[in-house]
Amino acid sequence: MSIPAPLLLIIATLFWGGNFVIGRAVSDDIPPISLAFYRWCVALLVLAPIAFTNWKAHLPTFKKHWKIVIVLSLTGVAGFNTLVYIGLHDTTSINASLMNSSTPIIIYILAFLFLRERLNRYQVIGTCISLIGVLFILTGGSLESLQSFAFNRGDMIVLLAIVCWGVYSLLIKQYAGILPSVPTFFMTIIIGIVTLLPFFLYESITAETSIIWNVTSVSAIFYVGTFASIVAFLSWNKGVVKLGASRASIYLNFIPVFSALFATLFIGESLQLFQVIGGLAVVAGVFITNRNRVGGSD
Repeated sequence: MSIPAPLLLIIATLFWGGNFVIGRAVSDDIPPISLAFYRWCVALLVLAPIAFTNWKAHLPTFKKHWKIVIVLSLTGVAGFNTLVYIGLHDTTSINASLMNSSTPIIIYILAFLFLRERLNRYQVIGTCISLIGVLFILTGGSLESLQSFAFNRGDMIVLLAIVCWGVYSLLIKQYAGILPSVPTFFMTIIIGIVTLLPFFLYESITAETSIIWNVTSVSAIFYVGTFASIVAFLSWNKGVVKLGASRASIYLNFIPVFSALFATLFIGESLQLFQVIGGLAVVAGVFITNRNRVGGSD
């Protein structure tokens, strides 16, 4: 039975929401590049039994489209999460979250510039409502908290991460009929690990704090390497293929909603009224965006 695209995208954002909470929980135990590196090593080991045979069969396709495969790896695997982890060391979480909420806009712009995709009124209205919901969550229901914002190095790194994710999502959609999903993901993980290796070694030598191996750090690496990587990425990729990058991008605004929920359940934060109201607005925005597909090119 085929899983509907909205459900696939919600599954992806569910696990990515957990990824943000876990990233915050182990920030003192695992340096950022180390977390990204171990994450993809675990993902490679878990995915290998499933993907290796098909991966070998598709090597000629990868060789033919090697430039696209490399870009997918650099943006979606090696780039996005690593840049977010690094950026969070130089900016506040609210700044980073606000930057992340601009992802649909970045994808819309890239889709218009490179794929000539058109936007219908439901996409515009739904995006605005969803972004308002995200802002309501992140500001605690008070826009006064926006007055002290200032962009810094961390903000720019997070913005670069968002652009990377936009490029990755568009290429996944554009090459869906050319590059096989699971073998391609496996290939991008391999390239991503090779790309991260020198940075991981440099961080291991120069970082002020090294990774603290305990039950918490091992569990965190297992989670981000399986659920936040394999399950979430494969669900997202398939959802993007079915729905299109522009329409799928609005679902990324579920991430702060799930993050708030997991923070409440697992790290003792209290769920506030503004989080409930903002979450309902995000859901409403997603519903409106996908209400009518007329006028789009997907």
